Amino acid sequence: MATKEVFDWVLKIIKGTSTIIRVMDDMALHKVLSKKEDMLHRSVECYMKQHGVSEQHAYLELNKRVENAWKDVNHGCLRPTAIPMHLLSCVLNFTRNGNFMYGGRKDIFTNVGDTLNDHITSLFVDPLPI
Repeated sequence: MATKEVFDWVLKIIKGTSTIIRVMDDMALHKVLSKKEDMLHRSVECYMKQHGVSEQHAYLELNKRVENAWKDVNHGCLRPTAIPMHLLSCVLNFTRNGNFMYGGRKDIFTNVGDTLNDHITSLFVDPLPI
């Protein structure tokens, strides 16, 4: 039976996942897109303007937000709940995927290159035998 505690947990882990992927995507695309194209990827600029800080400081603070969101996701996955483990794994794997796609301020989702191609090849074309 779903309790208030379970719904609070789901909200916390989904918010953490959304924060991780959104902020990492924004940081990856911040310097790539022109001002006209960059209508949705404004976390860095908004933080700079709102707090009157440099771009470097904004990146540091946004990275702290990503780190705190990871703590929420990890805490939610480690704490036993009424949510089945296979659902927890889906949320965690989705978050990991976002971290992989936008980590290091690179957007390999939009700009497919050797890194993504190599990973897909290793997963589906030349998988390790189990």
